[in-house]
Amino acid sequence: MLYELRIYQVAPGRLQAILDRFNEDTIDLFAKHNMKVTNFWVDADESKDRLYYVLEHPDMAARERNFEAFMADPEWHKVIERTEQDGQLHESIEVVYMNKAAFFQG
Repeated sequence: MLYELRIYQVAPGRLQAILDRFNEDTIDLFAKHNMKVTNFWVDADESKDRLYYVLEHPDMAARERNFEAFMADPEWHKVIERTEQDGQLHESIEVVYMNKAAFFQG
């Protein structure tokens, strides 16, 4: 398995809006495109406006194929248009790809 940690620097004052978008739209669209979310977190320091989540992929080829289909989905473009009427919800996204350490069984 390949794990993709995505770290969003959320635009100031837009954390609830981006959480709502994930809850109401994005997670379902991810599932539609075979993208499994394993967990979501918000920064414990509320002043940081950061959101973290992990996607699980069989491998990098599946990640690329599924993410490309997700980004091209007209439904996703409608979601962006509807949810970003007052501006973009995030300033940046950092992506880290990870493999489980062989010794860890958790």
